[in-house]
Amino acid sequence: MAAPKKGRSASAQSKPGRSLALILIAIVALTGGMFASGHTTPRLGIDLAGGTSITLRAVPEKGQESAINKANMDTAVDIMNRRVNGLGVSEAEVQTQGTRNIIVNIPKGTNSEQARQQVGTTAKLYFRPVLATEASVGAAASPSPSASGSASSSPSSSASPKTTASSSKTGSATPTATATSQGRAASDALKADSTPSASASASASASASPSASSSSAASEAAAKLEAQYTALDCSKKSVQNTAGRGAKATDATVACGKVSGIWYKYLLGPAAVDGTDVKKASAVYNTTTAAGWQVTMDFTGKGGDKFASVTGELAKNTAPQNEFGIVLDGQVVSSPSVSSSITGGSAEISGSFTQEEAQSLANMLSYGALPLTFKTDSVTTVTAALGGEQLHAGLIAGAIGLALVVIYLLIFYRGLSVIAIPSLLVSAILTYVIMALLGPGIGFALNLPAVCGAIVAIGITADSFIVFFERIRDEIREGRSLRPSVERAWPRARRTILVSDFVSFLAAAVLFIVTVGKVQGFAFTLGLTTVLDVVVVFLFTKPLMTILARRKFFANGHKYSGLDPKALGAKPPLRRTRRPSAPVDPKEA
Repeated sequence: MAAPKKGRSASAQSKPGRSLALILIAIVALTGGMFASGHTTPRLGIDLAGGTSITLRAVPEKGQESAINKANMDTAVDIMNRRVNGLGVSEAEVQTQGTRNIIVNIPKGTNSEQARQQVGTTAKLYFRPVLATEASVGAAASPSPSASGSASSSPSSSASPKTTASSSKTGSATPTATATSQGRAASDALKADSTPSASASASASASASPSASSSSAASEAAAKLEAQYTALDCSKKSVQNTAGRGAKATDATVACGKVSGIWYKYLLGPAAVDGTDVKKASAVYNTTTAAGWQVTMDFTGKGGDKFASVTGELAKNTAPQNEFGIVLDGQVVSSPSVSSSITGGSAEISGSFTQEEAQSLANMLSYGALPLTFKTDSVTTVTAALGGEQLHAGLIAGAIGLALVVIYLLIFYRGLSVIAIPSLLVSAILTYVIMALLGPGIGFALNLPAVCGAIVAIGITADSFIVFFERIRDEIREGRSLRPSVERAWPRARRTILVSDFVSFLAAAVLFIVTVGKVQGFAFTLGLTTVLDVVVVFLFTKPLMTILARRKFFANGHKYSGLDPKALGAKPPLRRTRRPSAPVDPKEA
């Protein structure tokens, strides 16, 4: 009989408690992290929690089939994600499916018709003159941005929202405005008696006309809009993405925008420049000045003329009425100021941009409207009740599968089930805790296919135990005692378990890569539980078997231990025998 190997492996065999302690510490740490994060249950997918699933298909314009490419699809996903999260709901999912489809999953509580309109339509991007702006309720007012532009020196601004619009002409910084003066400016602009000039007409559509009736209607509209601006509280999440939605391009409106972490409310005039007037926008790093990251804009011919006209009029005003708001889907994404007319069909927006901020603004300017046209293929609504029923059915199926495995282990492996059942329990705890942590961590959602993957994993985990137990039984049938049988069986069982789990993991990985949507949930869960199976078998099942092999109940082969040599048809015990000594030659004697 071969003795167990010496050295490092022998040390590991003699101290299985270390492995058990390690996995128990991991369980405690992960469980503690789960409770500390406040996410004690796995995040449920739309098919279990209920909600709306919208499938959108990209439709090429005539002669522009090549426009449907990965870059444009990714851009569309980014814009749709912003829109759907702007509905005031959390945990919405937007992802591509294949090369032409986008799947939008919105949790319960959102109107499907509203969602379909907002994620699939080609929204407008507008440049609106700013009448007034101030920090939202509960936030300290920050100075409005100053504007400067120079061909020989870099723009500078000491204002908190550090954005400036510049041209090739020189201008000086304009004074800032406090929240109080901004409020007065809004009232004065809206109640102005004279007909505004190009910029002012863009910012005061409600101004009076020569006719008395028109003057009365304009005053009433101005008073209503001023009241909306006064009451607007952009610190509320429900208001931030809805304040400016639905406003016509020809009407003044109110809106919200976030600058330097603070939400501001804006009073905006009618659109002076349309987003379609922007031909190209890019994020560039200015290495010749201290301006850092900038956003450059190139306008179309008509767009350049309109932009020159409106900036020329805005430059005559003091802050904040020398600013223009870049408004996407009703929300102000930037509000740079100007100090002179910007001509030539191009402009720069500069300030204390990070690379990510500059790129984000450039994308919005370039793709404020979706880069592709989408057609709604299907809208599926799953009620919370139906989702709950599916989850209940899945849990029942899992419980039945687990019960059948336990019964099988008790009947065929008897005492060895004391090792197998706790191993299954440890695997289940690790799976649950990790799924709960992956929800907020990477956005993993437990859908019905993922539940199926977890159920299938029960059989995979049980199979690993059976392989190990059968290897031990084979050694006992050869006539060896339990302790050496465990150590001899483990290397053979280990190879089989690793090969089997590798094949399962490879299948799960391939399935996850080549499929999309809910099937990926099945593949992800299957892969996760396969990895955990290896961890549990190596750090829990094997060390526990080593410890129990030292107990008389198992070592002596009790008939209920599952390792009874007689029941297994074992050969007589192997014994060490001495080799016969060589015969002695009589002559030599």
